[in-house]
Amino acid sequence: MGEEIYRLSYYDFELPEELIAQYPSPKREESRLLVLRREPFAIEHRIFREIVDYLKPGDVLVLNKTRVIKARLRGRRVPTGGKVEILVTEIKGGEIVAMVRPGRKARPGETIEVRGELLEVLDYLEGGKRVLKLKSEMKPLDFLEKYGEPPLPPYVRRPPEEIDSVRYQTVFAEVPGSVAAPTAGLHFSRELLEEIKNRGVAVTYVLLHVGPGTFRPVRVEDIRQHEMEGEYFEIEEETRSLIKEAKAAGRRVISCGTTVTRALETWKLGEGPAGGYSELFIYPPYEFRVIDGMITNFHLPKSTPLLLVSALAGRDKIMKAYREAIERKYRFFSYGDAMLIL
Repeated sequence: MGEEIYRLSYYDFELPEELIAQYPSPKREESRLLVLRREPFAIEHRIFREIVDYLKPGDVLVLNKTRVIKARLRGRRVPTGGKVEILVTEIKGGEIVAMVRPGRKARPGETIEVRGELLEVLDYLEGGKRVLKLKSEMKPLDFLEKYGEPPLPPYVRRPPEEIDSVRYQTVFAEVPGSVAAPTAGLHFSRELLEEIKNRGVAVTYVLLHVGPGTFRPVRVEDIRQHEMEGEYFEIEEETRSLIKEAKAAGRRVISCGTTVTRALETWKLGEGPAGGYSELFIYPPYEFRVIDGMITNFHLPKSTPLLLVSALAGRDKIMKAYREAIERKYRFFSYGDAMLIL
């Protein structure tokens, strides 16, 4: 391999804007599915519900049980009335960590009003974040659930609608904390998961709260200089044992999404931690220790998720698959179609 694998521009491609999905498919499991076989290289075109044909009895399918919080708030400064937009990035105890725009107007000691509730700006943090605290006794998560909006990604160029409260959330979402959906999991319906289990596939879960760093662009040409923003994760003992048993028996571990992959590869079958904050940045070349296959969506050019799937399948194979997906008008990004890498 040459040095070009470390160049960000090596992972660029042209995407027609009309292929950026603005709404989810009518039914979760009716998204399209591109199947990429690595050895020998082959591409197949299916519907997502047909993923059952590619999963074997004894496989372990790992999903992310995080729940997206209503992290976007619209408020005004007190007493001036100037409009501000708040994107919550994390809840820490009774405090809210958030990006506030315009940031220069949100100084420590100032107050922001959101639909009658008052937030005090306590402090600055690195990266332009602010620490906010509610002046009432309302709990932060209850406040967000009542007054927040689903934090749709910037390439969904429309205001949030009622459908987003349901469809920008997986059917197995459980633990609130993410500010973006683990989008590969959006394609599963409860019925499809039951069918997968009935075929002898073990379905298990990890937790990784997706932070705003998932949309942060890589700004360095040498990708080795990029630093990932830490994201909180947990892998419970039951899941760890199930995966270790499968690996020892030569059975496959299939991760659903880049979030699950990063959590599992941070753990590394026990060589790394099973919880905490993962700052793992996966890019070519990378030796995967845990996963044998992966379900994923189609990612932005020059993005960290694209680098991760390139590490798994090889950059050239990923680019061939993306070119074919564009030719066949697959839908891209969060509300788009899916890919299965085997």
